[in-house]
Amino acid sequence: MLRRCNWMSVLTAGALGLSVAASAQDQQAAELAKKLANPISSLISVPMQYNHDEYGDANDGAEVDRLNVQPVIPVSLNDDWNLISRTIVPLVDQNDFPVAARNESGLGDITASLFFSPKAPTAGGWIWGVGPVLYLPTATEDVLGAEKWGIGPTGVALKQTGPWTVGLLANHIWSVAGKDERDDINATFLQPFLSYTTPRTHTTIGLNMESSYDWENDQWSVPVIFQVGQLFKVGPQIMQFTVGAKYWADAPDNGPDDWGYRLQLTLLFPR
Repeated sequence: MLRRCNWMSVLTAGALGLSVAASAQDQQAAELAKKLANPISSLISVPMQYNHDEYGDANDGAEVDRLNVQPVIPVSLNDDWNLISRTIVPLVDQNDFPVAARNESGLGDITASLFFSPKAPTAGGWIWGVGPVLYLPTATEDVLGAEKWGIGPTGVALKQTGPWTVGLLANHIWSVAGKDERDDINATFLQPFLSYTTPRTHTTIGLNMESSYDWENDQWSVPVIFQVGQLFKVGPQIMQFTVGAKYWADAPDNGPDDWGYRLQLTLLFPR
């Protein structure tokens, strides 16, 4: 009878140990999913975002495929502040435009942002960061870039309450140098975002608008994006895969039209 009790104790202790380990892993996954919803979290990540858009009006039938490689790298400056770099490196493929010169593929212009952000949220629970944004004329083909250097301010503010994240990322870029014959850059970017992360499956459901206003041409570009992302693991590598539907609520004449889609794979490197 005593031996049987000992075995029962061992099995119970083992089950409790597995339960605690599973609970800890579940909590870690929930924390990672929540950090991914925060554009300036202290988490190294490499999103690879593929976008497909179809054009209308005079460019009816044209298609643009864009792969944005977007490494996010936080650096601890001291006990109170982080510096977070967010860089967008676009690889572009343009097809079926009636003007043959536009049907090119290659590297587009790079946008690099730096956010100085307090490590602790405000008393009201807000997380924020501000800094400069740089626009670099790195396009390998004339039609894939603006051939201008640009600079301006950028900022982000968000609040995370339970599984919810709500916030706004914004910047404004002015061109400061480049080819005189190309249009100047004077553009505002506004990205309000809202997401919900399920507590048990760590699925993130989100809605955002990556809207921009071109002050030179008085023109909005407003894609509304609904997306669903799932956290998972392959071997030691933690990842998130996201599928999104994009609707162009407003766009320049002869620009993107109606519906597009987005696929994104994000590699995570927790520290």
